[in-house]
Amino acid sequence: MAYSVAWDSHRARQHAEDEATEPAAALAGRAGDLAALSEFRAGLYRCFTARADELFELCDAILCADGPVKTLVGLSLAPEHRRGHGALYDAINQGHVDIGALSVALTAITLPRLAGRITLAIDVTPWLRPDAATSPDRLFCHVHGRRKDEHLLIPGWPYSMVAALEEGRTSWTRLIDARRLRPDDDEAAVSAAQVRDVVTRIIASGQWTPADPDILLVFDAGYDLARLAYLLADLPVQVLGRLRSDRVMGRPAPPRTPGTNGRPPRHGSTFKFKDPASWGAPDVVTVTGTRRWGKAEALAFDALHSRLTHRAAWIDHDGELPVLPGTVIRLQVEHLPGDASPQPMWLWTDRCGLSGDMADRCWQAFLRRFDIEHTFRFLKQTLGWIAPHVRDPHAADTWTWLILAAYAQLWLVRHLATDLRHPWEKPAQPGRLTPARVRRGFRHLRQTTTRPAGAPKPSRPGPGRPKGSRNKITARRYEPGKTTKRDITLKERHEHRG
Repeated sequence: MAYSVAWDSHRARQHAEDEATEPAAALAGRAGDLAALSEFRAGLYRCFTARADELFELCDAILCADGPVKTLVGLSLAPEHRRGHGALYDAINQGHVDIGALSVALTAITLPRLAGRITLAIDVTPWLRPDAATSPDRLFCHVHGRRKDEHLLIPGWPYSMVAALEEGRTSWTRLIDARRLRPDDDEAAVSAAQVRDVVTRIIASGQWTPADPDILLVFDAGYDLARLAYLLADLPVQVLGRLRSDRVMGRPAPPRTPGTNGRPPRHGSTFKFKDPASWGAPDVVTVTGTRRWGKAEALAFDALHSRLTHRAAWIDHDGELPVLPGTVIRLQVEHLPGDASPQPMWLWTDRCGLSGDMADRCWQAFLRRFDIEHTFRFLKQTLGWIAPHVRDPHAADTWTWLILAAYAQLWLVRHLATDLRHPWEKPAQPGRLTPARVRRGFRHLRQTTTRPAGAPKPSRPGPGRPKGSRNKITARRYEPGKTTKRDITLKERHEHRG
């Protein structure tokens, strides 16, 4: 313990000496970052329309608590939290956050760019609640088990997150939006609506202009990429995502032979991912040397489309189903960490006629998508996103947006925080601190920013339930799962329309 205190004191003295010798330009940049943090904190306080003081101090307690957040009530012990634990629970259950205003404030923060363009990663992460039988709106969330290739379905609240990606290997992403999926939601429609809102806010903030390249949207496996490309066709976006390795795509329809009768074909020959004989010659071939995976070979096949049917997301589509051509990219690397024989990865984008450089940028952007997994782990293990055992899903939404606001403040000061590392940790490069290390020094930066929350008023706790009486109110129980089954046959669809 004495060694740790001496080490922290040494780091504090070293930081003071660095500030004394810091050039004027760096000091001006530091002042600008602190001003941006103060402006964001003032706007955040205005977004709390009920229980504002407690919600703001609770957000500060998340950032300044010693160690990871394990319980919700434990935050009431942080010095930055001046109220009791009763006010803490009242803020989560009865507090209100203006999500529209807060989402605008999060988007207004300067977004990073990947290869000169804004790149957004969209993925779903669960807040597992397997034992919360009295909590409504739970769905079966897909998680991986401890054994290899073990898949489990556990009840919980799935949240769709949108984050902007940046260059280089990093554990940072810029979280912009979060939306909880409900039992009667159509995942493709909800994802498209969420992306539309985010892109609209980005354009309104002036961070994208018509002269800029289209915003790249990166999805993992499980999304209906063709449906998303169709719903977002009027926006300046490019859809990119991963496909299963057993998919079958269609080539363009051959030209109609003169003098033939009947309906013209809509699809050409098939392209089977598992059958190399059906591939033909690729339109683009690139080979790139990488430090972690060895040689990476990318094959691009142009003008391939999914053969859509009136099922699942397309069940309510009126008229003939569209043909949405794009480019399929097959990526094969030499080796992966711990895997001697890596399997190829298949990607699809709604753009045709890709050059070799554009194809490489697509698969490189998709690999950067995995940075959002570091963000999810930090939210859950350090900031305590899934720590509270709340019953109401609206309280979960309030807590989720508090976590996003706290993470945004860490982003704003990531170049200002002092590296208060433990003696056994390696020093980090300047400006390359992880989110956990930035959080350690936030308590010192908080003293230099605005703190609009008012002082707590003296009060006494209520009498509570009379001693010896029992709670006779029985909470309602809910079964997890979907309430609307959308995947029905075409015959049932016509019978339903009558």
